[in-house]
Amino acid sequence: MAYEQIIYEVADGVATITLNRPEKLNAFTGTMMAEMIAAFDATDADDDVRCVIVTGAGRAFCAGADLSGGGKTFDYESRGEESPVGPNGELRYSSESARDGGGRLTLRIFESVKPVIAAINGPAVGVGSTMTLPMDIRLASDTARMGFVFARRGIVPEAASSYFLPRVVGISQALEWCYSGRVFDAAEAHAGGLVKEVLPADRLLARANELAREIADNTAPVSVALTRAMLWRGLGYSHPMDAHKVDSRAILSRGRSGDAKEGVTSFLEKRAPVYPDRVSRDMPDFVPWWEEQRYS
Repeated sequence: MAYEQIIYEVADGVATITLNRPEKLNAFTGTMMAEMIAAFDATDADDDVRCVIVTGAGRAFCAGADLSGGGKTFDYESRGEESPVGPNGELRYSSESARDGGGRLTLRIFESVKPVIAAINGPAVGVGSTMTLPMDIRLASDTARMGFVFARRGIVPEAASSYFLPRVVGISQALEWCYSGRVFDAAEAHAGGLVKEVLPADRLLARANELAREIADNTAPVSVALTRAMLWRGLGYSHPMDAHKVDSRAILSRGRSGDAKEGVTSFLEKRAPVYPDRVSRDMPDFVPWWEEQRYS
């Protein structure tokens, strides 16, 4: 696929998705949303991809939604989409066109079977911040600034961030940042648990690649895909028994796998593992367990 607003590259098992509107500080558009979703479709389909890095071109990560539409930026009808407003002015909340674009992206990232690292290289506000929340590890440049600015634009948190943000940083911190809508620096993002590390700008991508290589070179891809689903999906469990049931299925099925044999053998032989299983063909038959109404 040819991309206009992102760059998609794969090298040595690591895919890098770069938001690529540097002249607009990588402001988010419908085109960027569609291209990022397509890129995550590509990473999931490619067994050679073991980890995904998302970063921005130029001096920004993503400056939020493209506001070039002025006061109608968040008016769906003004964007040429099918109207979610009925003839009598009623809002059709169930209309497909009423769905938030940032949420379409974050839900796709949530569904990723590959781990995702955010390398936040500069300002990341609004959807620039919320799109990183379903990513697994967030690294920030010391020049990065983040903000959940929605209340200062007359709107509300989007991109399913009302789900993700409290789970990442806790409810009190999430509310303070969202109530105030203020922009804060990388040090505060780190102190609040939003980012794992703050690095000099010239070290950011190198560190992201170090983490990606640690995954790609040493772990079984099916194990990582299962682990990602187990931990993220487990955030919604009401009792640890739900996790125990899924854990038990996973241990039973993967314990019989070629990956488990290779993992133990390579450890005992003190050599690098060569895992035979692939995400595209060897996921256990109980996946996706979260679609069941209840566990049997």
